[in-house]
Order: sequence, then C-alpha cells, then structure tokens
Amino acid sequence: MTHKETLSSRAEPLSQCGSCKFRPLCFPHSTTQALFKQMESILAERKRFSRGQTVFRAGEPFTSFYTVRTGVLKSVITSEDGFEQITRFHMSGDILGLDGLYKDRYTLTAIALEDCELCVMPYDKLMELAAKSPSVLIGLIKTLSNEIMRGHETVLLLGSMHANERLAAFLLDLSKRLEERGYSRTEFILRMTRAEIGSFLGLKLETVSRVLSKFAEMKLIEIHQKHVHILDPEGLHTVIKEHHAAKQL
Repeated sequence: MTHKETLSSRAEPLSQCGSCKFRPLCFPHSTTQALFKQMESILAERKRFSRGQTVFRAGEPFTSFYTVRTGVLKSVITSEDGFEQITRFHMSGDILGLDGLYKDRYTLTAIALEDCELCVMPYDKLMELAAKSPSVLIGLIKTLSNEIMRGHETVLLLGSMHANERLAAFLLDLSKRLEERGYSRTEFILRMTRAEIGSFLGLKLETVSRVLSKFAEMKLIEIHQKHVHILDPEGLHTVIKEHHAAKQL
C-alpha cells in the first residue's frame, strides 16, 4: 500500500483482544475475562498507518482513543510561534488521544515513525460502557493517572539532568519498555532519528550524537546507525547516580 491510500481503505476487522499479547499493556487494570470482553465490544476496528502518516492533528475534534498494536509513533506539540517538540514516543500497548479529553479537541499531533497498526476506541462508546461498569471508569482514571506520572518523569528528566544523564535515562527507559513487550532489553533498533531524540530530550542533534559516541567509547553501548546494543546497563545507571551524587555535594 502507498502513502496516498486513504485511512478508510486501511481499516480492518478487529481481532479478539483475548488473543492479543499486548492486552495486559492496553488494559493493565482489567483482570477479569468478562471485563476484557466488555472492552473488546467497543473497539471499532484496526487501522494501519504508513511511516510518516498522521493519526490525528492538533485542533481536530476528539472522537477516539487509539491503542498501539504494532509499530512506534511520536506525539508532537506545536507552540503559537511554530516551535515543535516531541512529547512522547508510543509503542505497543500505549494509548494515544488522551490529550483530547479536556477541550474535545486533540492538542497533540500523532505521527507514525514506521508502519503501524492501531485499535480504535470511540470515546462515546467507552463512556456508555463506563456508565454501566464502574471498573471500566476506574481503569480509565488509572490510565490518565499513569500518563500524568509519566509527564512528571519527563519534567524531571528535562529539568534536572544534563545531556549525559538524559541520554542514559532515555536508553534505559526504552530498554525497560521493550522488555515489557517481550523484546530484547539489550539489543534493539531505534525507530526515531537522533534529531527526534533530541527534540524529546531538549538537546541539539550534535549533542545527542556526541553523547552516544561517548557512551560507545566508554563501552556502555555499541551503536551502528540505528542498531543499539547495551553492553553495560549498570554503567548507564551509574551515569545517572553520579549526577545525583554531585548535586548533593
């Protein structure tokens, strides 16, 4: 399929949530099979997006949440003067669109970094289900709370760490998230460019490249283009610990 194809032509029948290996990530607070069935009943369809395609844009009416089944995406916020910054990288099991709740319009733009497949969860159907099932509402609230917590972690990352610590924390967080999804925690492909990493971490492209090369010289990682092999996870943790220790002196 080409980038010119419409999204509607790329919608597919939804597979059963019960057979999806990412179910525990999509609904981490849902533990009963009956509740999984309820959630499954409101998922409208799956949609495929090609690399570079937009799932939704800032300012568009909020209609649905999207759960990532496969692929990696980025969320981008744009200031009034046109400055763009990446706020999050999304992978399997993550939910997109929570930013649209407050003003009934999306405030972020979600873009696929590679070919992706997303499950569509219409908000009106979710609210109908939540009215009948308090456990669904509780799950949604906890999901929102988790997003707030991750936002706090990002503020901590950007506000209190230098470039070395930011890159070390980013690689360790990426490693942890991939392991949670059944992938290797030590060897993986970066789906984002160095410029995109810099946008997320508040660093210049040159700084990202320099620090990654420094980590390679320290034998903490091996990196060949986008392929990363973490050789010394504890060493990356030490980079962060040394920063905190220095701040306390």
